Amino acid sequence: MKILRTREAGKQIATWSQMAVFLLLAGCSGRSYYLGQDYLKRGLYDEAISEFSKAIKMSPKSAKAWYGRGTAYSNKGEYERAIADLTKAIKFDSDNAAVYNDRALLYALTGKHGAAISDFTKAIELDPTDAAVFHSRGAAYHYRGQYDRAISDFTGAITLAPDNGVFYNDRGVAYAMTAQHERSVSDFTKAIEINPRDALAYSLRGTTYRDKGEYDRAISDYAKAIDLDGRFAEAYVGRATAYYKMGDYGRAWESVRRAQSLGLQVPPEFLKALDKASGTDR
Repeated sequence: MKILRTREAGKQIATWSQMAVFLLLAGCSGRSYYLGQDYLKRGLYDEAISEFSKAIKMSPKSAKAWYGRGTAYSNKGEYERAIADLTKAIKFDSDNAAVYNDRALLYALTGKHGAAISDFTKAIELDPTDAAVFHSRGAAYHYRGQYDRAISDFTGAITLAPDNGVFYNDRGVAYAMTAQHERSVSDFTKAIEINPRDALAYSLRGTTYRDKGEYDRAISDYAKAIDLDGRFAEAYVGRATAYYKMGDYGRAWESVRRAQSLGLQVPPEFLKALDKASGTDR
């Protein structure tokens, strides 16, 4: 055991020695960049920003230094500064799909969905094999109400990564938004096949069944979602709406109260309709 510890210590010293030599050979700018990367990996974002700033000062056209500092700003939640740095990174290296994707995500986070779509599109042009980028652009289209384009991108993501249940869930929602309920149910069912413990997929399928008027199936799916996640307040509300549609107001109120106990604000228009319909059942 002592011999093993000695060997491990020797390996660690050798690794640090190699790193020290590498940093010396890399020059001041290189040292600051790699120190910045090390701080970034360790979650020390202020220190990372300081080192990347030094690297930028010494090498103003270093795309990777701008990208590193932009990533650190992003992780700190300083999105506008991050966007500015990633824009600089793109200026000095316009062929890096990852930078366009990261800037697109930042644009989406700051409500600039048109700009996000433009960057996602550029990222796809540079690397058409990244399923996550197709999914992200689809989400941006969905946010803008462009459901057909969202469906197309979610389909692209699924083609590249057919075992990702999230992609099926999101395409299922887009299908539901365009009243393509059978396709919606099919996608949620596929998501459940991929992950039988996906409470969200059960709840979403339950909502689609409810909208189709298949209330027993809806209630069954909501119950399964709740069984998988007892704190899934939205599933309780969904089940309440299905019971309401069936005229079972007592059970509807039970689900409403459970959702409220979990801290969810139930839509007041639904509460008003349920109160009016139930009379003394509350």
